[in-house]
Amino acid sequence: MGTLAIHPGLLDVAPEAVHLPSGSNFAGMDDATIMLELRSGNMDAFDILLAKYRKPIVHFMYRMVHNQAVAEELAQEVFLRVYRSRETYRAEARFSTWLYRIATNLGVNHARDTRRERSASTIYLDEPDSETGTTPDVADSTPSAETRMLSRERMNAIRQHVLALPDRQKTAVLMHKYEGLDYKQIGEVLKLSESATKSLLFRAYQTLRDKLKDFV
Repeated sequence: MGTLAIHPGLLDVAPEAVHLPSGSNFAGMDDATIMLELRSGNMDAFDILLAKYRKPIVHFMYRMVHNQAVAEELAQEVFLRVYRSRETYRAEARFSTWLYRIATNLGVNHARDTRRERSASTIYLDEPDSETGTTPDVADSTPSAETRMLSRERMNAIRQHVLALPDRQKTAVLMHKYEGLDYKQIGEVLKLSESATKSLLFRAYQTLRDKLKDFV
């Protein structure tokens, strides 16, 4: 089996810049089936998966590491691992579950390796998304200077307390709040039962409520 000729910057381009194969060969296929196509040697399948999941994975990694360049590098490593694992891939779980498990492990390992180097940042967990321009949990209005200051303090507090959660709780909150994964999906990524996932998130949100009571 030959190796995939990936240029160093291939995974750095925007998803819409990826040239998808023409025709309807992949029409109606779920992600796991597309991954099985890659396993069988159909390299077009990699382009399909990259185009679909690159942006969500970059966003997910960014929420974990709070550094755009590092998020891009980690996302690239995620997809390289996907490719390297193609011959041993088994469609035993949803592809997205497998993919987020890879991303979670990379993000947690990176956070542990760099924890001592983490410095204060002006990038907040709830700051406006650079691509969508949306800001979670902040009313769309024309706030006063005082309101803006209070919102900034609140967002900074949220960011600091989420980052301070134990790794598994932090990852579960990020997947639940920002990636929209449900309890079952998060449990599959973290290898927990659905009830254990609910308990994990309950403890995480209870901690955040206690820490952030002055901002509620």
